[in-house]
Amino acid sequence: MEKRTIAIGNGRELAYRECGTPDGQPVIYCHGGFMSGLDVAPWDDAATAAGVRIVAPARPGLDGSSSASGRTTGDWADDVRALLDGLEIPTASVFGWSMGGQYALACAARLADRVTRAVVIAGALPLTDDQTLHELNKMDQRLTQQARHRPWAARLTLGAMAQMAKHAPKLWTKTLTKDLPDAEAKIVRELSDPGLATAAAAGLASTHGMVDEYLAWARPWGFEAAAIEVPTTIWQGADDQLVPKHWGEALAQQIPNAGLSLRDGEGHFVAYSHQAEVLADLV
Repeated sequence: MEKRTIAIGNGRELAYRECGTPDGQPVIYCHGGFMSGLDVAPWDDAATAAGVRIVAPARPGLDGSSSASGRTTGDWADDVRALLDGLEIPTASVFGWSMGGQYALACAARLADRVTRAVVIAGALPLTDDQTLHELNKMDQRLTQQARHRPWAARLTLGAMAQMAKHAPKLWTKTLTKDLPDAEAKIVRELSDPGLATAAAAGLASTHGMVDEYLAWARPWGFEAAAIEVPTTIWQGADDQLVPKHWGEALAQQIPNAGLSLRDGEGHFVAYSHQAEVLADLV
Protein backbone atom coordinates (compact mmCIF):
# COMPACT_ATOMS: atom_id res chain seq x y z
CA MET A 1 0.00 0.00 0.00
CA GLU A 2 2.24 2.76 -1.32
CA LYS A 3 1.54 6.15 0.20
CA ARG A 4 0.39 8.88 -2.16
CA THR A 5 -0.67 12.46 -1.51
CA ILE A 6 -3.23 14.70 -3.16
CA ALA A 7 -3.86 18.44 -2.85
CA ILE A 8 -7.21 19.22 -1.22
CA GLY A 9 -7.14 23.03 -1.19
CA ASN A 10 -6.04 25.74 1.25
CA GLY A 11 -2.46 24.55 0.89
CA ARG A 12 -3.25 21.20 2.49
CA GLU A 13 -2.51 17.68 1.30
CA LEU A 14 -4.18 14.39 2.10
CA ALA A 15 -2.12 11.20 2.25
CA TYR A 16 -3.84 8.00 1.17
CA ARG A 17 -3.16 4.36 0.38
CA GLU A 18 -5.03 1.80 -1.71
CA CYS A 19 -5.60 -1.94 -1.79
CA GLY A 20 -7.93 -4.35 -3.57
CA THR A 21 -8.80 -4.04 -7.27
CA PRO A 22 -7.65 -0.74 -8.87
CA ASP A 23 -10.67 -0.57 -11.17
CA GLY A 24 -13.12 -2.06 -8.65
CA GLN A 25 -16.09 -0.53 -6.87
CA PRO A 26 -14.64 2.29 -4.74
CA VAL A 27 -14.85 2.20 -0.96
CA ILE A 28 -13.41 4.89 1.31
CA TYR A 29 -11.96 3.47 4.52
CA CYS A 30 -11.60 5.48 7.75
CA HIS A 31 -8.80 3.95 9.83
CA GLY A 32 -8.85 3.11 13.52
CA GLY A 33 -7.34 4.97 16.44
CA PHE A 34 -3.54 4.85 16.90
CA MET A 35 -3.48 3.69 13.27
CA SER A 36 -3.04 4.76 9.66
CA GLY A 37 -4.65 3.53 6.47
CA LEU A 38 -2.25 0.60 6.58
CA ASP A 39 -4.56 -1.11 9.07
CA VAL A 40 -6.77 -2.14 6.14
CA ALA A 41 -3.88 -3.96 4.41
CA PRO A 42 -5.10 -7.38 5.66
CA TRP A 43 -8.26 -6.80 3.63
CA ASP A 44 -6.42 -6.84 0.29
CA ASP A 45 -7.29 -10.41 -0.71
CA ALA A 46 -10.94 -10.11 0.34
CA ALA A 47 -11.30 -6.77 -1.45
CA THR A 48 -9.75 -8.19 -4.62
CA ALA A 49 -12.09 -11.19 -4.51
CA ALA A 50 -15.08 -8.88 -4.05
CA GLY A 51 -14.02 -6.54 -6.87
CA VAL A 52 -13.55 -3.63 -4.46
CA ARG A 53 -11.06 -0.76 -4.56
CA ILE A 54 -10.33 0.41 -1.01
CA VAL A 55 -8.97 3.95 -0.68
CA ALA A 56 -7.68 4.65 2.83
CA PRO A 57 -6.88 8.32 3.55
CA ALA A 58 -5.00 9.38 6.69
CA ARG A 59 -6.73 11.89 8.88
CA PRO A 60 -5.22 15.39 9.36
CA GLY A 61 -1.81 15.41 10.99
CA LEU A 62 -1.28 11.66 10.59
CA ASP A 63 0.90 9.63 8.20
CA GLY A 64 1.66 12.55 5.91
CA SER A 65 -1.68 14.37 5.83
CA SER A 66 -1.58 18.09 6.58
CA SER A 67 -2.82 19.09 10.01
CA ALA A 68 -6.07 20.98 10.59
CA SER A 69 -6.12 22.67 13.98
CA GLY A 70 -9.47 22.69 15.76
CA ARG A 71 -11.04 20.20 13.35
CA THR A 72 -14.28 18.38 14.09
CA THR A 73 -15.44 14.96 13.00
CA GLY A 74 -17.82 16.53 10.50
CA ASP A 75 -15.00 18.45 8.81
CA TRP A 76 -13.63 15.13 7.58
CA ALA A 77 -16.39 15.01 4.98
CA ASP A 78 -14.88 18.04 3.22
CA ASP A 79 -11.51 16.27 2.96
CA VAL A 80 -13.14 13.14 1.59
CA ARG A 81 -15.12 15.15 -0.98
CA ALA A 82 -11.86 16.71 -2.18
CA LEU A 83 -10.29 13.24 -2.33
CA LEU A 84 -13.18 11.87 -4.38
CA ASP A 85 -12.95 14.84 -6.74
CA GLY A 86 -9.18 14.50 -7.10
CA LEU A 87 -9.40 10.76 -7.84
CA GLU A 88 -12.39 11.32 -10.16
CA ILE A 89 -14.61 8.97 -8.14
CA PRO A 90 -18.27 10.00 -8.57
CA THR A 91 -19.68 7.88 -5.74
CA ALA A 92 -18.33 5.47 -3.14
CA SER A 93 -19.28 3.46 -0.10
CA VAL A 94 -17.56 4.27 3.19
CA PHE A 95 -16.61 2.29 6.24
CA GLY A 96 -14.77 3.01 9.44
CA TRP A 97 -13.37 0.93 12.28
CA SER A 98 -13.17 1.99 15.93
CA MET A 99 -12.26 5.70 16.14
CA GLY A 100 -12.81 5.83 12.38
CA GLY A 101 -16.47 4.90 12.76
CA GLN A 102 -17.66 8.42 13.46
CA TYR A 103 -15.68 9.68 10.46
CA ALA A 104 -17.52 7.23 8.23
CA LEU A 105 -20.78 8.59 9.67
CA ALA A 106 -19.61 12.14 8.90
CA CYS A 107 -19.30 11.16 5.24
CA ALA A 108 -22.72 9.51 5.30
CA ALA A 109 -24.27 12.60 6.87
CA ARG A 110 -22.59 15.31 4.81
CA LEU A 111 -21.89 13.57 1.50
CA ALA A 112 -25.26 12.00 0.78
CA ASP A 113 -24.79 12.94 -2.89
CA ARG A 114 -21.53 10.95 -3.08
CA VAL A 115 -21.83 8.15 -0.49
CA THR A 116 -23.99 5.16 -1.38
CA ARG A 117 -23.65 2.97 1.73
CA ALA A 118 -21.92 3.13 5.11
CA VAL A 119 -20.61 0.57 7.59
CA VAL A 120 -19.39 1.33 11.11
CA ILE A 121 -17.37 -1.30 12.98
CA ALA A 122 -17.06 -0.94 16.76
CA GLY A 123 -17.64 2.80 16.57
CA ALA A 124 -18.01 5.30 19.40
CA LEU A 125 -20.90 7.47 20.45
CA PRO A 126 -20.33 11.24 20.79
CA LEU A 127 -18.18 11.85 23.86
CA THR A 128 -19.76 15.17 24.79
CA ASP A 129 -21.37 14.07 28.07
CA ASP A 130 -19.76 12.78 31.25
CA GLN A 131 -21.68 9.51 31.30
CA THR A 132 -20.53 8.40 27.85
CA LEU A 133 -16.96 9.50 28.56
CA HIS A 134 -17.05 7.46 31.78
CA GLU A 135 -18.09 4.38 29.80
CA LEU A 136 -15.04 4.74 27.56
CA ASN A 137 -12.20 2.30 28.22
CA LYS A 138 -9.60 3.54 30.71
CA MET A 139 -6.79 3.94 28.17
CA ASP A 140 -8.79 6.18 25.87
CA GLN A 141 -10.21 8.08 28.83
CA ARG A 142 -6.70 8.83 30.04
CA LEU A 143 -5.41 9.90 26.63
CA THR A 144 -8.47 12.08 26.01
CA GLN A 145 -8.00 13.88 29.31
CA GLN A 146 -4.25 14.21 28.79
CA ALA A 147 -4.78 15.65 25.31
CA ARG A 148 -7.08 18.27 26.82
CA HIS A 149 -5.09 19.21 29.92
CA ARG A 150 -1.55 17.79 29.63
CA PRO A 151 -0.76 17.32 25.94
CA TRP A 152 2.93 16.84 26.72
CA ALA A 153 2.03 13.77 28.80
CA ALA A 154 -0.11 12.39 26.00
CA ARG A 155 2.76 12.86 23.56
CA LEU A 156 5.11 10.94 25.87
CA THR A 157 2.66 8.04 26.11
CA LEU A 158 1.99 8.01 22.38
CA GLY A 159 5.71 8.26 21.61
CA ALA A 160 6.41 5.19 23.72
CA MET A 161 3.66 3.34 21.89
CA ALA A 162 5.17 4.38 18.57
CA GLN A 163 8.55 2.98 19.56
CA MET A 164 7.01 -0.35 20.58
CA ALA A 165 5.08 -0.60 17.31
CA LYS A 166 8.18 0.21 15.26
CA HIS A 167 10.84 -1.80 17.09
CA ALA A 168 8.87 -4.60 18.78
CA PRO A 169 6.03 -5.42 16.37
CA LYS A 170 5.39 -8.91 17.76
CA LEU A 171 5.03 -7.49 21.26
CA TRP A 172 2.70 -4.78 19.91
CA THR A 173 0.48 -7.37 18.24
CA LYS A 174 0.45 -9.55 21.36
CA THR A 175 -0.54 -6.58 23.50
CA LEU A 176 -3.20 -5.54 20.99
CA THR A 177 -4.86 -8.95 21.01
CA LYS A 178 -4.48 -9.98 24.66
CA ASP A 179 -8.09 -9.18 25.62
CA LEU A 180 -9.70 -10.62 22.48
CA PRO A 181 -11.65 -13.89 22.47
CA ASP A 182 -9.20 -16.70 21.67
CA ALA A 183 -10.53 -17.51 18.19
CA GLU A 184 -10.59 -13.85 17.17
CA ALA A 185 -7.11 -13.20 18.58
CA LYS A 186 -5.72 -16.07 16.50
CA ILE A 187 -7.30 -14.71 13.31
CA VAL A 188 -6.08 -11.17 13.97
CA ARG A 189 -2.52 -12.35 14.68
CA GLU A 190 -2.45 -14.38 11.48
CA LEU A 191 -3.80 -11.48 9.42
CA SER A 192 -1.89 -8.67 11.01
CA ASP A 193 1.53 -9.76 12.20
CA PRO A 194 3.34 -7.42 11.73
CA GLY A 195 0.85 -5.43 9.62
CA LEU A 196 -1.07 -3.69 12.38
CA ALA A 197 2.16 -2.78 14.15
CA THR A 198 3.36 -1.19 10.91
CA ALA A 199 0.06 0.67 10.60
CA ALA A 200 0.39 1.93 14.16
CA ALA A 201 4.01 2.99 13.71
CA ALA A 202 2.97 5.12 10.72
CA GLY A 203 0.00 6.65 12.53
CA LEU A 204 1.83 7.33 15.79
CA ALA A 205 4.90 8.82 14.07
CA SER A 206 3.45 12.30 14.67
CA THR A 207 2.52 12.50 18.33
CA HIS A 208 1.26 16.09 17.83
CA GLY A 209 -1.11 14.83 15.13
CA MET A 210 -2.33 12.03 17.40
CA VAL A 211 -3.02 14.48 20.24
CA ASP A 212 -5.11 16.51 17.77
CA GLU A 213 -6.88 13.26 16.90
CA TYR A 214 -7.89 12.76 20.53
CA LEU A 215 -9.02 16.36 20.85
CA ALA A 216 -11.13 16.10 17.70
CA TRP A 217 -12.93 12.89 18.58
CA ALA A 218 -14.16 14.31 21.90
CA ARG A 219 -15.55 17.50 20.35
CA PRO A 220 -19.17 17.73 19.16
CA TRP A 221 -19.37 15.89 15.85
CA GLY A 222 -20.94 18.73 13.90
CA PHE A 223 -23.81 16.60 12.57
CA GLU A 224 -26.61 14.46 13.96
CA ALA A 225 -26.70 10.71 13.49
CA ALA A 226 -30.48 11.00 13.15
CA ALA A 227 -29.99 13.05 9.96
CA ILE A 228 -28.20 10.22 8.12
CA GLU A 229 -30.23 8.89 5.20
CA VAL A 230 -27.57 6.69 3.60
CA PRO A 231 -28.16 2.93 4.17
CA THR A 232 -25.95 2.07 7.16
CA THR A 233 -24.92 -1.10 8.97
CA ILE A 234 -23.41 -1.13 12.47
CA TRP A 235 -21.10 -4.05 13.27
CA GLN A 236 -20.42 -4.73 16.94
CA GLY A 237 -18.74 -7.54 18.84
CA ALA A 238 -20.74 -8.43 21.94
CA ASP A 239 -17.50 -9.10 23.84
CA ASP A 240 -15.72 -5.90 22.79
CA GLN A 241 -13.54 -4.72 25.70
CA LEU A 242 -12.88 -1.27 24.18
CA VAL A 243 -16.32 -0.22 22.92
CA PRO A 244 -19.40 -1.14 25.00
CA LYS A 245 -21.91 -3.35 23.23
CA HIS A 246 -24.76 -0.94 23.90
CA TRP A 247 -22.94 1.81 21.99
CA GLY A 248 -23.41 -0.13 18.77
CA GLU A 249 -27.03 -0.75 19.65
CA ALA A 250 -27.56 2.95 20.38
CA LEU A 251 -25.99 4.02 17.07
CA ALA A 252 -28.24 1.63 15.17
CA GLN A 253 -31.27 3.10 16.94
CA GLN A 254 -30.25 6.70 16.26
CA ILE A 255 -29.66 6.29 12.52
CA PRO A 256 -32.86 5.89 10.49
CA ASN A 257 -33.14 2.50 8.78
CA ALA A 258 -29.74 1.36 10.10
CA GLY A 259 -29.06 -2.35 10.51
CA LEU A 260 -27.21 -3.90 13.45
CA SER A 261 -24.89 -6.89 13.06
CA LEU A 262 -24.20 -7.89 16.68
CA ARG A 263 -21.80 -10.83 16.93
CA ASP A 264 -21.70 -12.92 20.10
CA GLY A 265 -18.32 -14.20 21.22
CA GLU A 266 -16.40 -11.57 19.21
CA GLY A 267 -14.55 -8.43 20.18
CA HIS A 268 -13.12 -5.21 18.81
CA PHE A 269 -11.69 -6.85 15.69
CA VAL A 270 -14.96 -8.49 14.70
CA ALA A 271 -14.70 -7.29 11.09
CA TYR A 272 -11.27 -8.82 10.54
CA SER A 273 -12.82 -12.28 10.83
CA HIS A 274 -15.83 -11.33 8.66
CA GLN A 275 -14.22 -9.37 5.83
CA ALA A 276 -16.31 -10.80 2.99
CA GLU A 277 -19.54 -10.11 4.88
CA VAL A 278 -18.56 -6.52 5.68
CA LEU A 279 -17.63 -5.89 2.05
CA ALA A 280 -20.97 -7.38 0.99
CA ASP A 281 -22.70 -4.80 3.21
CA LEU A 282 -20.77 -2.10 1.34
CA VAL A 283 -21.36 -3.23 -2.23
